[in-house]
Amino acid sequence: MVQILGAGNARKMRTSLEQQVAYTVLLGNDEVPLNQYLGRHLQLDYQGVINCIACERKTSKSFSQGYCYPCFRRLAQCDTCIVSPEKCHYAAGTCREPQWGEEHCMVDHVVYLANTSGLKVGITRGTQVPTRWMDQGATQAQPIFRVSTRLQSGLVETLFKNHVADKTNWQAMLKGDAEPKDLEQQRQDLMASCATELASLQQQHGLQAISVLEQAPETRISYPVLEYPEKVKSFNLDKTPAVGGTLMGIKGQYLIFDSGVINMRKYGGYHLTLTLH
Repeated sequence: MVQILGAGNARKMRTSLEQQVAYTVLLGNDEVPLNQYLGRHLQLDYQGVINCIACERKTSKSFSQGYCYPCFRRLAQCDTCIVSPEKCHYAAGTCREPQWGEEHCMVDHVVYLANTSGLKVGITRGTQVPTRWMDQGATQAQPIFRVSTRLQSGLVETLFKNHVADKTNWQAMLKGDAEPKDLEQQRQDLMASCATELASLQQQHGLQAISVLEQAPETRISYPVLEYPEKVKSFNLDKTPAVGGTLMGIKGQYLIFDSGVINMRKYGGYHLTLTLH
């Protein structure tokens, strides 16, 4: 017997930090709490329709995880400075959407250390803690700076990138939890290694704009996973519109089936049907 759990245009999964991260799949107006289906057979069917997650127009191809091409070219949230915050050009007066920039970039950001596939440095808006960490599959995270703008967060992150990774190896992250790290000790080591450059940034932007967070509390995160795969095979809905199997776990924005994994965030705007078999 097949039971339809939800159908509609996909968005990234909603997370809640609990004893284990609680996941909700969002498909159109349907919200499906997913943890209860661990060990059950689920299937996702792509219906051949993609609607832009910004303007909702039908598009034959998705750009930047869910946008049509006109929105991809027009919207500030699709600009290259979103991926590379040190390239933020709001102050130069060339932001695609100044109001959006004021609301999302000219606000407090956090620079943090996280343990995903290993130690990494990252940035996020203050309001996105701890959501950003759960979306990346981090098992540990600790804020190390609070800064006044996205640009400043990118400048601090760039200093640390010479000493620690700034990206997650998603295949390694999906094979299991990384070895625990002493994030406070790592923070102290990085502060010492970057002391001269950090002092220069603080002198340029002000101590209030780039504030060190001394011994901020560490967040530990556990994910609902029955078993991690030995080999990571990624599903591609554009090539295989029906995917699924026994749901073995959920981590980051990935569903882990016994037959492969799928990044739900990648398929934003895709019209999907989720069924229980």
